[in-house]
Amino acid sequence: MASEHQVRQYLAYWFQLGKGVVIHNGSDVLLPRPVISGDRYSQAFEECWQQLIAPDAGDCYLEGTSQTIAELLSPAWEINPCSRCSMPVPVRSVGVASLECPCIDIPDWPNTEVPTPRAPIDNQTLLLRIRDRLREANSLADREQG
Repeated sequence: MASEHQVRQYLAYWFQLGKGVVIHNGSDVLLPRPVISGDRYSQAFEECWQQLIAPDAGDCYLEGTSQTIAELLSPAWEINPCSRCSMPVPVRSVGVASLECPCIDIPDWPNTEVPTPRAPIDNQTLLLRIRDRLREANSLADREQG
């Protein structure tokens, strides 16, 4: 089963490549910009998510796909990397998997010459982990020499 976190990340990655989400049974398309703000999703993304999970949203799905957001949040679906482009794609937990990835209609994708979409990163935590690893390596080297 895909968690809410995985479905949000799935949408965020595809939003970064310009794919919108169809809402209100096809009457609107949402594409929040920016998607990421520092170490979290942007306010525009959060507002979009709230619209998608609202009771009056109707069927909502990523452009180029047929699985609704509600379906993705059910036990019947998982989010896994595409074997072609490594982007997150919905896969049935049971039964026959779809062979289509939303990347199918993006020209020149995958493109290894541009940055790939990503999730928000907490730079402070990341830097603290690097610092701790360096201190540990330094301490180990000191013990080996002394």
